Amino acid sequence: MKVMVDLCIIPLGVGVSLSPYIAACKPILDQAGLNWELHAYGTIIEGEWDAVFKAIKACHETIHAMGAPRITTTLKVGTRTDREQSMTDKVTSVQHKW
Repeated sequence: MKVMVDLCIIPLGVGVSLSPYIAACKPILDQAGLNWELHAYGTIIEGEWDAVFKAIKACHETIHAMGAPRITTTLKVGTRTDREQSMTDKVTSVQHKW
């Protein structure tokens, strides 16, 4: 099943600069072959359900291995069965209505 996830990972107990921890997830998402896009407060990921959630788990494991004792993660998860729709399709649909 295809899924679109809006992921926000927040490492706790590592100070105020979180960018090195978030950047450590880039190679994980790339190696998983997922489509993803970083935004100011998270990352949108699309792909097959199992691959997406496997990558999220790997991000958690990597960030913990970097020394983060705690992580809080917020997920928004969307699936649809009536037709295929990419994250680009969703944005374009709104932009055509401007």
